[in-house]
Amino acid sequence: MRALFVFFGVLWASTGQAGGLLVVTSTKIPEGKISVEELADVYTLKKNFWADQTPVVPVNREVSSKEREKFSEAVFNFSPQELSEYWNRLRFQGKLPPLVQTSDQAVLRFVRSIPGAVGYINSTQVPEGVKVLLKLP
Repeated sequence: MRALFVFFGVLWASTGQAGGLLVVTSTKIPEGKISVEELADVYTLKKNFWADQTPVVPVNREVSSKEREKFSEAVFNFSPQELSEYWNRLRFQGKLPPLVQTSDQAVLRFVRSIPGAVGYINSTQVPEGVKVLLKLP
């Protein structure tokens, strides 16, 4: 019986962490939402400015994170490794990939403190002081 409770406890905890993603930015950015296509353009440096001409500053999670994997597949239909290969090719053109933060809290701090920053966090987080532009599955 105890094993059954442990099993369901682990199952419940893992499904609680299996949520989607929230794409977040500064509350000062005029956009109220963003499409997946626009988001892909942001993270491939094809969209460089918000509507008010504030520079866009994309931030990623680390390659090994579940959030990065979900984001890469939802936005680009690529694995993080395939996206890393894309960025390796662009480095030869002098373009640098988005900055990396190692936790949802770090992404939130970055987005709150850098004008124009945009990032993504696990939807189980309750973000404060940021604007949610999009929910990804």
